[in-house]
Amino acid sequence: MRILWVKAGKLLPADTGGKIRSYNILKHLTGSHEITLLSYYGGKRDPVYESDIQQVFPGARTVFTAAPDGTSFGEFFQYTRGLFQPAPFAVAKFTNPQVQREVRRVIDRGEADVAVCDFLSASQNFPRLLTLPTVLFQHNVETTLWRRMAAAESNPIKRLGYRVEAAKMNRREREAIGHFHHVIAVSEHDRRQMREMFPGGRISVVPTGVDTEKYSVAPPSRSDPPRIVFTGSMDWEPNIDAVQYFCEQIFPIVRSAVPEAVFQIVGRQPHPKVKRLASDSVLVSGTVPSVAEYLRDATVVVVPLRIGGGTRLKIFEAMAVGKAMVSTTIGAEGLDVQNGRDLILADTPAAFADATVSLLLNHGLRRRYEQAAVSLAAQHDWSRIALQFAAVLHNTVQAFRSSLTAQKAQP
Repeated sequence: MRILWVKAGKLLPADTGGKIRSYNILKHLTGSHEITLLSYYGGKRDPVYESDIQQVFPGARTVFTAAPDGTSFGEFFQYTRGLFQPAPFAVAKFTNPQVQREVRRVIDRGEADVAVCDFLSASQNFPRLLTLPTVLFQHNVETTLWRRMAAAESNPIKRLGYRVEAAKMNRREREAIGHFHHVIAVSEHDRRQMREMFPGGRISVVPTGVDTEKYSVAPPSRSDPPRIVFTGSMDWEPNIDAVQYFCEQIFPIVRSAVPEAVFQIVGRQPHPKVKRLASDSVLVSGTVPSVAEYLRDATVVVVPLRIGGGTRLKIFEAMAVGKAMVSTTIGAEGLDVQNGRDLILADTPAAFADATVSLLLNHGLRRRYEQAAVSLAAQHDWSRIALQFAAVLHNTVQAFRSSLTAQKAQP
């Protein structure tokens, strides 16, 4: 197949969940299919990125939009200006006339058999009338994510902003599910939510994967002191909330039972709220070349998320390395995991702390979870996931062509 893949924002470095998922699926699709990756980004012009993406994905096309990069006053102004517009800010800021023209050009010239809209953020760059079979790759149910952020936010102004964005996102997400020929969700949980939003939507599940070569099985940790590890992008609100929750409500209970334990927060661009958590027993690493090495040294990995959507790649990454884990139910949401077999789920501070302490002190229990984790992760290598993704694209093309044939046959 000839696949047009439209991605908002830089794909490299692949250092967030969505980018890791897209990068690995694209990497495996490239071996059997002709990929045209359209990667567009704002901020400052980045010739190094444009060169690097060409090296990784030959034939990739980049569009520099000169839009705000997410840190400037310009983006704040753009948000306030769009408050009374129907499109959610997280979609409107990635809608660009130059990108729209490029997508239209590829379609009109017949250069692709199928298109992939990677995330809802890129969705308004596709024409209203889709003459090419097009799939929306929806890594999260965005409406759920924004509603959870609103529910967890204590600042009344930010909470109101999140609620407005959630309402707009709900309208846009419903429209998109009905607009695109097919939708790919990352979990059965997400598919059910999308079908509630738009009952007639054509939605398939392609689960999350893991790079089992990069995240290879490590020997049992001998870290002294015992090391509790959390990984994730530390400028993302759900991760910020997660580590604050762990440090303030869970870790003190753990330390009362295991005084020598340390908590290590590993992830790029830590927010000032995260940096303030640092102490003798709380280590904030910041950006690292690879989280894999930190996972190898972990005694226990924790995912204390209270907000989120989609599926957490960090869980399968830790499992592939062979780590025992404690997660909230939301943290493991949508993954094919079973509480008490693959990991421990705990949704109160006391239960989460008790589970963490048990794994730190009970070597036999920890070893059982480590072995179960490795077994499960081996079933989710990205090479298998990419085959499932390609099958959905192929079926979407066939359904589209069958529909055109049926229409022509009508009197």
